[in-house]
Amino acid sequence: MLNKIISEHHIQQAKKLIEKYDKIVIVTHVSPDGDAIGSSLAMYHFLLELGKSVNVLVPNNFPGFLKWMSGAKDIVVGEWKPALADELIQSAELIFCLDFNIPKRSGDLGARVEKSSAKKIMIDHHPEPGDFCDITISHPEISSTSELIFRFICRMGMFDDFTRTCAECIYTGMMTDTGSFTYNSNDPHIYYIISELLEKGMDKDVVYDRVYNHCSEGKLRLQGYVLYEKMKIYERYHAALIVLSHEEQQRFQWKRGDTEGLVNMPLSIDGIYFSVFIREEENMIKLSFRSKGAFPSNQFASDVFQGGGHLNASGGEFYGTLDEAVAKFETALLNYKGLADEK
Repeated sequence: MLNKIISEHHIQQAKKLIEKYDKIVIVTHVSPDGDAIGSSLAMYHFLLELGKSVNVLVPNNFPGFLKWMSGAKDIVVGEWKPALADELIQSAELIFCLDFNIPKRSGDLGARVEKSSAKKIMIDHHPEPGDFCDITISHPEISSTSELIFRFICRMGMFDDFTRTCAECIYTGMMTDTGSFTYNSNDPHIYYIISELLEKGMDKDVVYDRVYNHCSEGKLRLQGYVLYEKMKIYERYHAALIVLSHEEQQRFQWKRGDTEGLVNMPLSIDGIYFSVFIREEENMIKLSFRSKGAFPSNQFASDVFQGGGHLNASGGEFYGTLDEAVAKFETALLNYKGLADEK
């Protein structure tokens, strides 16, 4: 039996809004990952089954390994179609904010959503949610927003409206946000949910294959290059760093999603508890942080790069040069208390 995480009050509030409104928009965060797309498409298919008019909006493009999911081709990418994104937000009666906790995490779409007169429901698992939605369903203790979507649908008593397609999307989000259930995945309820998804006819092996086994030659060569040439170990501090410039990405015909998971790889080295990946974009530096055990990657991200996230998985941004970002990281690492003693 699944424990009841989401309050009955929030369930009844949300249910009334879904019953009342027909024009619904689903919005997620910048650089959408598997959980963002999985949770959004799961909610999309669920609402379509209820006869609603639904659109999914993302701020920018998402990885090709997620585009096999049913409904992915109908997602509106804000940076490609800003006028359409504006129109959809302005005409929406109800907006679901999925997998982000504050408007700025959704880029340009966030400000538009915040100004919209539509009712808003947040479903998210990141700490410290902002106060910009009418209903805030926030549970940082849950491994993924996709898991929360499953729980949300079940708590409304609508599991029968759950399709195989919806199950595939949920599983994709749960799988990718836990590193194929290798971290943040000790809760036995996760595996109860998986069994229920399988009952819907989902083939988890097929989902895994579509996500992880359909990469380009360039992506595979990039991974080898990064591990051999670009990984730096700070043995005294049990830390690792990978840095990738814009030119290096072009050399390997980088596409969005090609560097997904690279930050986790150094954690397989014995004695490494903290891994950082710094990637140069056109207008900013993107940082990903991963850790093992009790070391708070989210606190490091917040203290040094105004980022945030979960204990063992977080991110941040830096506006400056790649060398400046690396220098800032190294200075902080040398002064950060506790990491060298992490066992």
